[in-house]
Amino acid sequence: MKLNRQNLHNLNAEVALPAYSLGDRRQGIAHIGVGGFHRAHQAYYTDALMNTGEGLDWAICGVGLRPEDRRARDDLAGQDYLFTLYELGDTDDTEVRVIGAIADMLLAEDSAQALIDKLADPLIRIVSLTITEGGYCIDDSNGEFMAHLPQIQHDLTHPEAPKTVFGFLCAALAKRRAAGTPAFTLMSCDNLPHNGAVTRKALLAFAALRDPELGQWIDGNVSFPNAMVDRITPMTSGAHRLQLHDEHGIDDAWPVVCEPFVQWVLEDKFVNGRPAWEKVGVQFTDDVSPYEEMKIKLLNGSHLALTYLGFLKGYRFVHETMNDPLFVRYMRAYMDLDVTPQLAPVPGIDLTDYKNTLVERFSNQAIADQLERVCSDGSSKFPKFTVPTINRLIADGGETRRAALVVAAWAVYLKGVDENGVTYSIPDPRAAFCQALVADDALVTQRLLEVEEIFGTAIPRSPEFVAAFEWCCNSLREHGVTRTLERVLADAN
Repeated sequence: MKLNRQNLHNLNAEVALPAYSLGDRRQGIAHIGVGGFHRAHQAYYTDALMNTGEGLDWAICGVGLRPEDRRARDDLAGQDYLFTLYELGDTDDTEVRVIGAIADMLLAEDSAQALIDKLADPLIRIVSLTITEGGYCIDDSNGEFMAHLPQIQHDLTHPEAPKTVFGFLCAALAKRRAAGTPAFTLMSCDNLPHNGAVTRKALLAFAALRDPELGQWIDGNVSFPNAMVDRITPMTSGAHRLQLHDEHGIDDAWPVVCEPFVQWVLEDKFVNGRPAWEKVGVQFTDDVSPYEEMKIKLLNGSHLALTYLGFLKGYRFVHETMNDPLFVRYMRAYMDLDVTPQLAPVPGIDLTDYKNTLVERFSNQAIADQLERVCSDGSSKFPKFTVPTINRLIADGGETRRAALVVAAWAVYLKGVDENGVTYSIPDPRAAFCQALVADDALVTQRLLEVEEIFGTAIPRSPEFVAAFEWCCNSLREHGVTRTLERVLADAN
């Protein structure tokens, strides 16, 4: 059965449907960067609220700024913006559910003005973002906005025809200001530390260059809540579509697959209203920092600890690494010995339970989360997920070999060939730059670790870390992943 509005009530009985009339929705959120995670997370929570009979004025208008967003828009538009949320897990408490929270989607390349008008519409009271860690144009080495980037310079000189998220946001906010329309809340749902503060810094830096008075108005009128977001959401594959069709009879051009676990901790800092998401499981707080640090250092840090080693070993799915006891022991040692001592108490969270849950989640066979997805954009992920842990270990005089192995595995992974001789491409916008850094084995330490925007300044200046990194690189090249893990874990005992 093709998924669309007409066929909605002809779907199999085990498929959960929207409990509200699609015609009663009114758009209140514009979301820039519609992908799997947004649909499995923010759209999921918004749909859940709508199913209670509330929040129907918070439907989502998707926004695509990149040419590659056209296929996503066309797939969604072809099924009336409905999509299937397909939970995959190793237990029987998973759900298959049609989500109706997205009501439309606009593409920047179709009409920049139409998109600006939508963002300036008084009905839009929240603009949310999933634009990836690198999308904020912040230099990780110094925390400064990268105004020199060509696309940023274009938007500064052509404010009426923007191409970047910051150009569109400023154009829309300028229009709202001129019309006396209240500002919107700008809510990042990206997986980076202090995502609201990063969003604020980037937008205000751009606005100050475009129009200082507008920048001051934004500073005084727009809010930027920080959030901790969590749900493992693999790339949707053709196999997932076939599985959904065969098991549940749904022909969906772009379903989203995800794990059953979902979490959203959000600062309650909204200037123009918000959905009552707390009624469907969102935790509102005054300070998201301890939750954020826990999740980013433990979950995302452990993901990176596993992913490049797993890929070099020849594994291609996260659960394959977890089927290897050595990988589980290494992940546990990294979490328990390197990360946990750095964490502040997290209200309402038992860290031992949380770490046990991570092992269970990573071991999920049914979801078949791709290592390639977790490997992607390493040059943007390391400064946020791993480097802060390493810096603290260096500052505290701690053991650095386990953490150095994470970086060494990336360095060897960047060579583009695993230990079985299988070649692969590097899914990173800076792949050519990164691969050039590791082209000469004798110069890897000097070239890679001294890239300040990735590794900062403390790491290359630490003799202990540099020695540990070189030891790990040499061991991976000479002995392979398994023997290196055995050696590193023997040192931990």
